[in-house]
Amino acid sequence: WGRSFNYKKMEIGKMKKFLPLIVFAILCFIPFVGLSTYVMHILILVLMWSVIGMAWNVLGGYTGQVSFGHAAFFGFGAYTGGILYQHLGISAWWGLPACVVILTALSLVIGYICLRLRGAYFALATLALGEVCRVAAENLVEFTQGNMGIMLRERTRVDKTWYFYVILIIAASTYMLIKLVMESKLGYYFVAIREDQDAAESLGINTTFYKTISLCLSGVLTGVAGAFYMNYMGYIDPATVFPLSEVSIEVVMVVMVGGDATFWGPIVGALIMVFLAEVIRSLPHIGAAHQTIFGIILILIIMFLPNGVVGDFVKLIKPFVGRRTSS
Repeated sequence: WGRSFNYKKMEIGKMKKFLPLIVFAILCFIPFVGLSTYVMHILILVLMWSVIGMAWNVLGGYTGQVSFGHAAFFGFGAYTGGILYQHLGISAWWGLPACVVILTALSLVIGYICLRLRGAYFALATLALGEVCRVAAENLVEFTQGNMGIMLRERTRVDKTWYFYVILIIAASTYMLIKLVMESKLGYYFVAIREDQDAAESLGINTTFYKTISLCLSGVLTGVAGAFYMNYMGYIDPATVFPLSEVSIEVVMVVMVGGDATFWGPIVGALIMVFLAEVIRSLPHIGAAHQTIFGIILILIIMFLPNGVVGDFVKLIKPFVGRRTSS
């Protein structure tokens, strides 16, 4: 029985090892199934939120620095592509590589200011950061077009297949990068800071330096998602890319529902959140009450699955496995 149990564990380990490749291969064939434009749009949003969730998870889940200001990174990434198009007349797709440099510089500035704070103070500082960016974008009319926003007047690609493959490559690259980082010495430093920052400092870990690295990685990946959003939607304004509730809070919910400090948690959380939001919005006679229903469902998920769907997956399937065994 012991040998059989160890063999099963080895088989499960092999499946986990190849699971990302299997999922990626399946997703590559999705456009050939003949799905509607609406379903493709939902899948693109799921992949985009997976990127944002994985990015936030690096800082909030693995490093323990809860941020409520990731809308700032998302908005900066979106406006990078938009401003390149609006003022320089070049393709907004150049915002993808350009935002890496800009978001790294922004993250260094934010890290110098905010990362000396801890706990709720850091969270409040990042919350204020997102609001400052939104107000600045609304008032710098000559630079950002203010509330009028920036629109891509020439969109050569209408088919969503192109955008699906672009965000799929971004999501897969984000997953591999984060997995590589978290399985390295750098990842152990992140987790050590999350578990006990004072103990990490006593062991000689420069916590401010490594928290800054975590913030830069998280900010750049979120900015890349924002730059993609600019190209995909073709229009942005401050209320769209710098909102507190629809970006900064929602990304926290994505990670919490899926499971923080897990590789698959943000992906599963994005899948649940996006589809759940669409189902609730489509219900008749709901109107503005859909946000209330959405909040109640999320509260129930967090109450009964405090570690998220991935973190509490064993507890989630235990009743079904128990019934099969007893029968």
